[in-house]
Amino acid sequence: MQRIGVLPLCRTTFDVEYAGSRLEPVLGALRQSGVRVVGQPCLLTDNAAAADALCRLVEEGVDRVLVVQTTFTDAECIVYIAGKVQVPLAIWALREPRSGGRLRLNSFCGLNLASHALGLRGHEFTWLCSDPEHATDEDIRTLFRPASPGRQCRMPDSPANRRGLEIAAGLRGARIGQVGAPPPGFDTCSHDSQDLDRLAGIEVVPVRMETLFDTAREIGRDRVEAARHDLDASLSGLDAVDPVPLECSLRLSPALSDMAGSNGLDAMAVRCWPEMFTEYGGAVCGPVSILGQSGIPCACEADVHGALSQLILQRVAQAPVFLADMVDMDPDDDSAVVWHCGQAPLSMRDPDAPCVVTVHSNRKLPLLFEFPLKPGKITLMRISRSQGTYKMVLLGGRMLRRPLAFSGTAGVVRFEQPVARMMQDIINCGLEHHLAIAYGDHRLMLRSVAAALGLPILDL
Repeated sequence: MQRIGVLPLCRTTFDVEYAGSRLEPVLGALRQSGVRVVGQPCLLTDNAAAADALCRLVEEGVDRVLVVQTTFTDAECIVYIAGKVQVPLAIWALREPRSGGRLRLNSFCGLNLASHALGLRGHEFTWLCSDPEHATDEDIRTLFRPASPGRQCRMPDSPANRRGLEIAAGLRGARIGQVGAPPPGFDTCSHDSQDLDRLAGIEVVPVRMETLFDTAREIGRDRVEAARHDLDASLSGLDAVDPVPLECSLRLSPALSDMAGSNGLDAMAVRCWPEMFTEYGGAVCGPVSILGQSGIPCACEADVHGALSQLILQRVAQAPVFLADMVDMDPDDDSAVVWHCGQAPLSMRDPDAPCVVTVHSNRKLPLLFEFPLKPGKITLMRISRSQGTYKMVLLGGRMLRRPLAFSGTAGVVRFEQPVARMMQDIINCGLEHHLAIAYGDHRLMLRSVAAALGLPILDL
């Protein structure tokens, strides 16, 4: 009988009570499958608690360590665990109902971050994303088997055409403003400025977060009122949120626009938490949507590669783009949910659904937008450095007309290949958690851009 040491990771910004209620069924499914659970698993809400629990497991002796991703976490803790254990590592992520409300766990996205960070460091692991009630004995046996390899990249089949060459050449000299650094444990958002210069002639312009905050505070009252007036014409609910943080958030829109203009920025990557809430007092999600709609793509979590992906896709599609997380995969429905807190460009709204103002699901401050994405053909793209090598990741799919899956801006996608296979590819290839999305099928032109940049393609 295998001795499995279980480490249930959790973060208090998510629904801790719900996460706790999902842990016991996981432990029950493990015991039912015939493995021995070692230790006394309980929710580990910070890295110190996880490190202490890991020490106890090592002392007791286990055949494998299983991280239960009860909620989203950054990858810092899992990287630490992988570096300390001498036995195989597995990760079990949980699914959650598409309720239309708060994303209570966001567990799959945590698995996504972990797969990227572990892939960069050459750590093998096995994984499962399932409700414990639906996990079969075979699923659990697979969780404890050797790791599976990811898909291989290939060079573009044909040389770049004229427009692809022009788009690639147009990137040289482009400037991406990075406001703040990625949060700790977000290897998915890290970059190397010299690599980006060699790859595409991109210059990354660092900007201190305090500079953004000071610029926003100095925005004149007339511009704040103008920003509010513009929003009143396209959405509802501004009067329903706290006016003090709302004004803070409204100030960020002209502040970001001014900073882009004064620094000659073509795109931006902004550290959106926690200081945006804890030190400044308002969310940047709504302003990011406004900026993207105006033609300046803006990535959250200071994701410079995400901003570059948006910039390329916007120039190919000649339309606004949305940088989204993949937060749910449903093999039974053969669909996935792309989501972010509330920052999709307004032109992506399903015209049959309202656009309303909301607050951040974890931090409870405005300004965020809430609407489902409109149906239609889409392209998803990422300039990725998964497993340590640059590549262009391409996916095709169709946004379905579905009710809002989770609060914020979200859409339900059906890919061209089965979602069960897509989930395998995303995790086994260690891809980043942010993907740029545009309406239409632009993969042919993107392949041409990749050829011009000398980038291999991971075509999913």
